Amino acid sequence: MPKLSVITCAYNERASIIQVLERLRAVDLGAWEKEIIVVDNCSTDGTRELLQQIKWPEARLIFQPRNMGKAESIRTGFAQATGDYGVIQDADFEYDPEDLPLFIRAVDETGAEAVFGSRTLGGRAIYRYAQNYLGVRGLTLLTNLLFGGRLTDVAVGTKLVRRDVFHQLNLRSAGFALDFELPARLLKARYRIAEVPISYHPRTEAEGKKIKPVDGLRALWIIFQARFS
Repeated sequence: MPKLSVITCAYNERASIIQVLERLRAVDLGAWEKEIIVVDNCSTDGTRELLQQIKWPEARLIFQPRNMGKAESIRTGFAQATGDYGVIQDADFEYDPEDLPLFIRAVDETGAEAVFGSRTLGGRAIYRYAQNYLGVRGLTLLTNLLFGGRLTDVAVGTKLVRRDVFHQLNLRSAGFALDFELPARLLKARYRIAEVPISYHPRTEAEGKKIKPVDGLRALWIIFQARFS
C-alpha cells in the first residue's frame, strides 16, 4: 500500500492546531496509508503544550529547540517521514485537509512526482489582499517563463512531493521562500507537477497571517537563484 506523510508545521497556532489535526486524522485516503508528522517551531502561545497531549498512534510530534523558520521545519518533517509521498499541510484553517484525496487521485491518475493545489484554477481570485493576488500571479508567471512551466499557483501552501524526489532537490532556502524554491527546482529537474483546484480561506494579518511583503522579494531572489545557479 502506498503511504502519505502529512507534514504540519506550526508556530503559535493554538486556536486552530488541534482542530486541523483532528480533520487530518479523519480524512479517508482510500487505499493509501497515512501518518501525521507535526513539527512545532518553538511556539510560545501554548501550541506546544496542546500538542504534548496528543497520543495518537499515527501522529509523530517533533519539537524544535528554537524558532528555525518554516523551511527548516518542512525539511525536518520530510527527514522524519516514512511515506512514499509527503504533503505540506498548514496548521491554520486557510487550507482544508479534506482536499487531500484530490492529491492522491492526481498521483494515481498521472503518476506525477509532485501535485500542487491551486487557488486560481478556473480564474478564481479568493484573496483578502489585492497585492497578495497580484504578487502570486506575477511570481507564477515569472517561474513559468524561466523554467518552461505551466503552473497557476507557485505560492500555494499545500504541495505534495514524492519523498525521494524532495531529498534529491537539496532545498536550501529559509522561511517561506521554500514555497518558491520547491516548484523552481522541480521544473528545472524536469519533474512532472500536476495541479488540483483546492478550497482556500485566507486570513487577515489580524487573524494571524504571517507572510509579509518582504517575503515576496525573497521569493523573487530565490526563483532567480534557482534558475541561474
